[in-house]
Amino acid sequence: MASQPTESKRLLSYIIAEWACSLKYEHLSAEAIQAAKLFWFDSIGCAFGGSQQDDAKILLKHYRAMSATAGSSGGEGGRKGRATAFVSGFKTNPVDAAFLNGHMIRAMDYNDIYWKADPCHPSDLIAAPLALCESEGLSGKELILGTIIAYEIEMRLCEIGRPGVREYGWHHATLSAFAAPVAAGRALNLTPDQMVSAIGISAARTFCPGAVTAGKLTNMKNAVDPWAGRMGAESALLAREGFSGPEHIIDGKEGLFAVFHHVQYKGQPATFEGEALVKDLPNSTKSHYRILDCGMKSFPIEALSHAPLTAMMKTVKENKIKADEVQEIKVEVIARAADILGDPHKYRPDSKETADHSLPYCMAVGLVDGMVTPLQFKEERVLDKKLIPIMDKVKVVANEEFEALFPKFQASRVTITMNEGKSHSTRVDVPKGDPRDPMTEDEIAVKFTALGSDVIGKDQCKKLQKFIMSIETARNLDGLLELTTAR
Repeated sequence: MASQPTESKRLLSYIIAEWACSLKYEHLSAEAIQAAKLFWFDSIGCAFGGSQQDDAKILLKHYRAMSATAGSSGGEGGRKGRATAFVSGFKTNPVDAAFLNGHMIRAMDYNDIYWKADPCHPSDLIAAPLALCESEGLSGKELILGTIIAYEIEMRLCEIGRPGVREYGWHHATLSAFAAPVAAGRALNLTPDQMVSAIGISAARTFCPGAVTAGKLTNMKNAVDPWAGRMGAESALLAREGFSGPEHIIDGKEGLFAVFHHVQYKGQPATFEGEALVKDLPNSTKSHYRILDCGMKSFPIEALSHAPLTAMMKTVKENKIKADEVQEIKVEVIARAADILGDPHKYRPDSKETADHSLPYCMAVGLVDGMVTPLQFKEERVLDKKLIPIMDKVKVVANEEFEALFPKFQASRVTITMNEGKSHSTRVDVPKGDPRDPMTEDEIAVKFTALGSDVIGKDQCKKLQKFIMSIETARNLDGLLELTTAR
């Protein structure tokens, strides 16, 4: 640091780097540590489901071929410098492993969610510190530390835009490129100067236009944020070797803030609240860590379906309701949800894509099966004619009062009328998985097992849950990666 000019020390990249480099596991709150473990539990479950998607299979085939071309089978060599891809057990360099695993976490769009000025999915980035912790032989505590750092910076970046970058056509992976090298760099124990370079290297290469989520969607939709994670890992490794990157990439000349300030939004230049990015960065067990503010997706369905399905599942559980006891399910939602999710075609879904955007189907299958997971969207379940009479009992209506509360709240009310005439009603303003109504370990386990049982087996799922939820005791992460590998 002494070699840097005084002016440079005031740049935000230095403040972030100095915080990340000085933060230690002992500074973390018990709540943040528990949250990190729960997000890893959720994320690895998502990765199991993601590993079965076509785009994940294409990427694995590509990187296997690239590894063979480079003169390695991908399965030889010592642990040092190598990392493992989930499910396949493919051994490769930590940069490629970070991308493959990050993509599997993201591939189903079923992982975590945080949305302020911009949306983000911090778990898209945590495969980078995992790959580096594995390749460097580091402990579970180091992985937890890198994970909490990833969430902290990523979520702060998504709070400070006025408006967010998505409002003027850029993808949030643009912001992820600033957060990923911080988490990866901490795993490598970079110095503050090296960390600043890692931020500059990564962000300079990863500005991402919103075209990936606009119009016709392609495989890149779920690849760009994991690619930012990949760039974070590579940038941290390069910085450790002395490769330099621009220190002014955030708030200096022609950096993030300066570039976007040229954009006009409703007649005003877009701005960022730079001070908010680094204000009250957590540094003790009494601090509030942003990871506690991030949500999970409890259901693999369209976002506006989460609150009404949460309301119904609560009603069913509390009153021990059986499907054959129900006369009607009235679902009150905002107008756009009623229009999108309750039109006539949604009462006879014939594909996964229609079913996961159908309130009648989601409510019916949730009532009958007692859960809504990817298993409920397999073709044979979607086409099961036994669900049709239950779907026909679902009445979707718009509620003007709820419309006025959106988007702060996704208010929904579900009223179940029983055959004998008695009614049970539940209103939900935030869906299950929101930090205001977080998923418990047991609830995540249902999701995890549904995604992982066909991939690694139910017994291995249970062993993996136990490992993840006590990961702070692990001296290295070999056991974790072994358990994520299909036998």
